[in-house]
Amino acid sequence: MGFEMIQTRAAVLWDVKEPFKIEEVQLQGPSTGEVLVKMGAAGLCHSDLHIQSGDIPVGFPFLAGHEGAGVIEEVGAGVDHLAPGDHVVFSFIPACGHCRWCSTGHQNLCDLGAGILLGQQLDGTYRMQLPDGSELAQMCMLGTFSDYTVVPAISAVKIPSDVPLASAALVGCGVTTGWGSSVYAAGVAPGDAVVVYGVGGIGMAAVQGAAAAGAKYLVAVDPVEFKQQEAATFGATHAVGTHDEAWNLISELTEGVLADHAIVCTGLVEPSTIGEAFQVVRKGGQVVVTGVSSSAATSIDVPGFELTLFEKTVKGTLFGSANPHTDIPKLIGLYRAGKLKLNEMITRRYTLDEVNQGYEDMLAGRNIRGVIEFH
Repeated sequence: MGFEMIQTRAAVLWDVKEPFKIEEVQLQGPSTGEVLVKMGAAGLCHSDLHIQSGDIPVGFPFLAGHEGAGVIEEVGAGVDHLAPGDHVVFSFIPACGHCRWCSTGHQNLCDLGAGILLGQQLDGTYRMQLPDGSELAQMCMLGTFSDYTVVPAISAVKIPSDVPLASAALVGCGVTTGWGSSVYAAGVAPGDAVVVYGVGGIGMAAVQGAAAAGAKYLVAVDPVEFKQQEAATFGATHAVGTHDEAWNLISELTEGVLADHAIVCTGLVEPSTIGEAFQVVRKGGQVVVTGVSSSAATSIDVPGFELTLFEKTVKGTLFGSANPHTDIPKLIGLYRAGKLKLNEMITRRYTLDEVNQGYEDMLAGRNIRGVIEFH
């Protein structure tokens, strides 16, 4: 196909606080180092909603969607590790393999990640064009809210073809981010007490990771009763609706010691939530901040006096501090072995035309994870 243009339907954002609009888009075939993918499924992650709300600033028009899986239709020049027919999951951060971060086992911090909100491909050009001739930016160089997409080959991770694409898609962002937040960023160990704030897609994966790591007490904190009820399915020992309830409960369970780890996975992280998580951890404990704050937020509510005297730690994590080209296959393997719940994470499935409804359901607390399925 090369540079031939093909038609695809895509859910486009035209401006802040406007709904997604389905557009007919021209898509250029893969260039050197790229692959053309027919989408199978795309997860409805809160980060895409941050684009719509303006909490993450980008240039418009913008094709959101960064969590997805599909089947390769064509590979560009120089791509020798993937072939047409391969099933792939996208890593929302490309991994070059040779920068300082990739070469030291930190693929999630690859230098190429600096460009994931610009909407361009690695060569600085665009692959999608709208009917009016304007270039269409692709989130994370992916743009998974489209029937077809062209992405960097280094963003595509091959998986076994027997894995349902809807379930596999979740590992491209939410599950790896949540799981890694517990297992890698927090380093949860057997017997630990863990509190997870916010148990949507990422938070519920953090619960699964902490449970697998051997947490003794695992408290899910979420105001939505449905999510509290679901948390036990994924390994939580307790679930409450507020921070005060969490503090009282973890204090009782640990005889006043408090939690070893608090992991913040709320949809939009407020400075006060980090402060609450800081209160719930013990001396020498740590707070892992996984959720995204508004780009306008410039501070967090943490008392420096307590930070020093109690030796507490606050740390951020991107992509769960995971290495996607290692950890995506690892998590898919755990799923195939029955040790990771992916199917159960999907509350509702939508068509591309229902993308706005999917996000309405997310905001209303109806979903753990919503997924767009393509046919």
